[in-house]
Amino acid sequence: MNYTVGETAKMMNLPTSTLRYYDKIGLLPFVKRTESGIRMFQDEDMEWLGIIECLKKTGMQLTEIREYINMAMLGDETIDARLQMFLRRKRETEQQIKELQETLETIDYKIWFYETAKEKGTTNGVACECSDVPKKYREVKQRLAKIS
Repeated sequence: MNYTVGETAKMMNLPTSTLRYYDKIGLLPFVKRTESGIRMFQDEDMEWLGIIECLKKTGMQLTEIREYINMAMLGDETIDARLQMFLRRKRETEQQIKELQETLETIDYKIWFYETAKEKGTTNGVACECSDVPKKYREVKQRLAKIS
């Protein structure tokens, strides 16, 4: 089935301007055009758009995504290069997840800190000693102490 830019944008939850921009910078070489130049997306193009959005969420730059798409357009001779790209992206994403998990732990620690301070009516004396801090937050407190 064929879809216009507007229909595709709705289906993929993207602004039409994003799809036009992607086309302009070479991310959509697979999209067919009518004789009058109107972009017509097909069902298989939705997976490409999904991959583009997935890679963007990992922090991959559009220029790198274009390189990936160009490799894919070259065919089977680039399978290993594409595999290596996804393996790198996976490692980088796992590192981001680890960093975000540490950030979330820090936020949880500060929530505990301020809930405790609210109960006491002051921040004075809250978490002065590591033994005052619940076990699950001690590592966070120690990590924060190393930063300052």
